[in-house]
Amino acid sequence: MKATSQQTQSLALIVDDEPFIRMILRNFLEREGYKIVEAQNGIEALTVFNQLHPDIVLLDAIMPDMDGFECCTQLQILDCSKHIPVLMITGLEDEESVDRAFEVGAIDYITKPIHWPVLRQRVKRLIQQSQLQQKLEAVNLELLRLVTIDGLTEVANRRGFEEYFSQEWQRMKREQRPLSLILCDVDYFKSYNDTYGHRVGDRCLLKIAQAIKDIVKRPGDLVARYGGEEFAIVLPHTDTQGATYIAEKICDVVRTLAIPHGNSQVSPYVTLSAGFTTEIPQPNSDLEEMIAAADRALYQAKTAGRDRFVQNTLATQMQ
Repeated sequence: MKATSQQTQSLALIVDDEPFIRMILRNFLEREGYKIVEAQNGIEALTVFNQLHPDIVLLDAIMPDMDGFECCTQLQILDCSKHIPVLMITGLEDEESVDRAFEVGAIDYITKPIHWPVLRQRVKRLIQQSQLQQKLEAVNLELLRLVTIDGLTEVANRRGFEEYFSQEWQRMKREQRPLSLILCDVDYFKSYNDTYGHRVGDRCLLKIAQAIKDIVKRPGDLVARYGGEEFAIVLPHTDTQGATYIAEKICDVVRTLAIPHGNSQVSPYVTLSAGFTTEIPQPNSDLEEMIAAADRALYQAKTAGRDRFVQNTLATQMQ
């Protein structure tokens, strides 16, 4: 019989304390095109499983030292076991044994003496289901990434910002640690678009987003396109001093890009205005008020002349 590409690429782990059973299972599955690895007991099976990450485990229920039920229980604890199906092979047909097999994590079972056509279909089906589940999870992760990432700048989008900011707000509230939020706006960006065109405007936003990402490097920090030419930076575990440093660096790095802007009223190059606020969230404090405070600071930076940053609502100019 000609093996399918799935079978040729799939590795089956046979776990049985009887060499004869392992041999006949190996011969059968190799004829079906599977690659085979063996273990003669549950302890050895755990080691092999961890090293090779097989596509399926054919596990004998009754073995000395560590039986198949305990082995299956231990397999479920391993990080790499999430999508690997366990097919229990047992001479036990009583209801209690069948129930226990499923309780410890077996996906299916087959009884001895083995009915070979049934085994062939069970193995094939379980591997196909496992592979399909992995593909679906990968697609779902990509979809989740797409709905929270801005397609132009490749930083988080508004939805990604709102979800993450809410999550970190709650976390900082529990931990009673400081949370900083910076809102940035590209100065005179409408006139930039009118002068150079939207395609050049898009390239400008992309350069600025990447420059901000180069500044905001900690794994827990987030850079997001808040809307249009506006960006938001979420900085957990960051006090006023830390947020001041980041805001200053962001304004500086955009100046350093030296992107020409002939219609800017503050510089011959593209510049950025920023406003930020820092607080330790309290049980009675409001997440939306923190965003509003950063927005007010951004407005104050603009009215003070742009190309600068301002801290919260005190309009303390920091250049």
